Amino acid sequence: MTARSIVIAMTGMHSKRFARPVVITQHARARMAERNISEAILLDVIDTGDTRYRDETHLWAYKLFPERADNMLCAVLVLEDALVVKTVLHHFDIR
Repeated sequence: MTARSIVIAMTGMHSKRFARPVVITQHARARMAERNISEAILLDVIDTGDTRYRDETHLWAYKLFPERADNMLCAVLVLEDALVVKTVLHHFDIR
């Protein structure tokens, strides 16, 4: 992780899928606010969305929300001692 992504927010959230606490970077928290993505929606994406791994520790979790105008949401994740949410995307396309 780079120095700019080290600032995190402890959330009290815990991922059942990854069996780790969830921490959210300051950048991800700002994107969540801009995109109206709650912690509950984020945890839904993390625990029930589809996943695609870049390598052993870096992945995307994404899920379609038909009721949202920006329907496909994605969490960019790093598996460490905690599950770090680096950012969240909307209008996501897996291609």
